[in-house]
Amino acid sequence: MSDNWVVGNLQNALDTWNSKVTELWSLILTDPKNFKGGGIWTAISNVNTAMQAIGTGLLVLFFVIGVVKTCGSFAEVKKPEHAVKLFVRFVLAKALITSGMELMTTLFGIVQSIIGEIMNSAGVASATDTVLPDKMVEAIENCGFWESIPLWAVTLIGGLFITVMSFIMIMSVYGRFFKLYMHTAIAPIPLSTFAGEPTQNVGKSFLKSYCAVCLEGAVIVLACIIFSLFVSSPPVVAEDASAVTMVWAYIGELLFNMLVLVGTVKMSDRIIREMMGL
Repeated sequence: MSDNWVVGNLQNALDTWNSKVTELWSLILTDPKNFKGGGIWTAISNVNTAMQAIGTGLLVLFFVIGVVKTCGSFAEVKKPEHAVKLFVRFVLAKALITSGMELMTTLFGIVQSIIGEIMNSAGVASATDTVLPDKMVEAIENCGFWESIPLWAVTLIGGLFITVMSFIMIMSVYGRFFKLYMHTAIAPIPLSTFAGEPTQNVGKSFLKSYCAVCLEGAVIVLACIIFSLFVSSPPVVAEDASAVTMVWAYIGELLFNMLVLVGTVKMSDRIIREMMGL
């Protein structure tokens, strides 16, 4: 690393950004079962098991409500075809409650396969570090004391923005894990609504919402891939341009691309929900 203060300040901010992007890639590929050593998953599994008892009670309630609202009289319930339909619905709803954890982990696994395919297709298997162009480092190092004063201000402000955005981005990825855990913990309750035809839309909305949370990872990975392709080509600056102009052009374009990436990561849930019509 250069011993120039301006270069060092910019590089430190980029090192923070690169470390958070690397952590982001690692988190996207992490199974909730293994996140933070698996302790959180164990607690969520215990909550899910406790919720199954409540879900079973609600299952009976929603089933009765469904029978009352869909059957004009008790005579209809006695019809073989109608009775079989109600029985199958009840059994499937009970299976969803007891096997909801397996269903949700399977859905997550399918989405993780999609994310892996996106990475393979794009030819990007890991995070790409953002580095300062050698030409710009050389121009900064050749600046005198008075010439470097405006560069100090630019790098201080730019470095601060880069650091703040890196933490906002990683917080959004952590938020995805929170949503995955919350969906898994309370799954038996919304899944119990499949027992009744009038209430089944609640269960459908819940599954769509969970799929949307899982698919956020695909949007985040795509955004990171696009960002890495953008920053791999630094802005073209005239050969005789001053160091201040080069730094302004580089930081301005870099901050814009970072802002777009952070905004996309933060709004990944909204993007997926719009795609799914939620």
